[in-house]
Amino acid sequence: MRHSITHPVRLVPLAFLIAALIGTGLLMLPISRAGDGAAPPLVALFTAVSAVCVTGLVIVDTVSYWSTFGEVVLVVLIQIGGFGIMTLASMLGLLAMGKLGLRHRLTAQLETKTLGLGDVGAVLKRVAILTFVVEATVGSIMTLRFLLYYGYDFGDALWHGLFHAVSAFNNAGFALYSDSVEGFVTDPLIMLPLAFAVIIGGIGFPVLLEVGRRMWRPVGWSVHTKLTLAGTAILLVLGFIAYLWLEWSNAGTIGNLSTGEKILASFFNAVMPRTAGFNAVPVGELNTQTLAVTDILMFIGGGSAGTAGGIKVTTFFLLAFVIWAEVRGEEDVTVGGRRIDTSVQRQALSVALLGVAAVAVGTLILLINTEIPLDDLVFEAISAFATVGLSTGITPELPLIGHLTLIVLMFAGRVGTFTVAAALAMRSRRRYYRYPTERPIVG
Repeated sequence: MRHSITHPVRLVPLAFLIAALIGTGLLMLPISRAGDGAAPPLVALFTAVSAVCVTGLVIVDTVSYWSTFGEVVLVVLIQIGGFGIMTLASMLGLLAMGKLGLRHRLTAQLETKTLGLGDVGAVLKRVAILTFVVEATVGSIMTLRFLLYYGYDFGDALWHGLFHAVSAFNNAGFALYSDSVEGFVTDPLIMLPLAFAVIIGGIGFPVLLEVGRRMWRPVGWSVHTKLTLAGTAILLVLGFIAYLWLEWSNAGTIGNLSTGEKILASFFNAVMPRTAGFNAVPVGELNTQTLAVTDILMFIGGGSAGTAGGIKVTTFFLLAFVIWAEVRGEEDVTVGGRRIDTSVQRQALSVALLGVAAVAVGTLILLINTEIPLDDLVFEAISAFATVGLSTGITPELPLIGHLTLIVLMFAGRVGTFTVAAALAMRSRRRYYRYPTERPIVG
């Protein structure tokens, strides 16, 4: 029984569940609320799950509803959720790769030759250092900006800088402003540090470590690193072009900004679906076409073993290579001169289809229990599952069943995809017999 509970595939969801429940209890304390009384259980639970799953969806206004103590609880939950995701997802990935006989890839990623306890300690240490450096750098830049340009006193400037740096690096999207960061849409010294913190956190620790070791030798990068970096760049460029083109004349978003400000806002908006819920423009004012583009970017998400959600960039582009190989009639799927094992292809397909199923079921539940337009419900369901946190503004309006549905989607989206992927990989085994071949009609 003990072995069953401590199995990594079961331990990760259990750890996040415990963290969410502890966070719920803390947020229900009267000291956590800015007003009188304590937060209702549903409000505390929804907010705690959103924070520990680094999502950013809220049903109450963060800055006016929660006290300073409550905000501290939130930032701690975000840090635990983000740090835990990076380390635990990395560990599951390493265990899975080891089961698949890819020990040499683990060695390249971890600067070590074995998978002993020393390796785990080294990984945790490097993740902690990376987290501190990025958050401290971004927090310092924003603190100085708040202090010197916006006239905050030192304490407020430091708290706002630290809170938003932690929220950005962990792809959480929680903000200490009722309109998120819309008030800073024209300020590059606020927008760009937040955007780059989101990008770095969302790329994934294994990629960052490998790039750090082999920055000047990209030829030697693993297929995972190449897919993640190339896919991230492609999605950022396409997202930027789409936002700039579709929203150029939209007076409700960027239509009234200067050309330079439109470029800044479009870049920021292209980064956020990677998956951080900061919004520099009112999401509810976006054109329908832009919402559709955002749906796609949110569902794909960021890099594996990072703080981003979604089905992950590598999953999406790996499936694209599978389709391309099938169209060309090739027996093997190759990426960067390497053949992709069929078990990895099945894992990618399983993760993607489970993601589609989760969003579809969640959307259907919301549709049955509300009269909100389908476009908004799909957007909300994807945002929850992909742990993005962007919203058209309907989250507080949802009934109890709607809030519970989003809670399940956030939790499943944060711990579900990589847990399923790891479980599939760790259960991979060779059979010494094969059944007769059959070819059902496809398409």
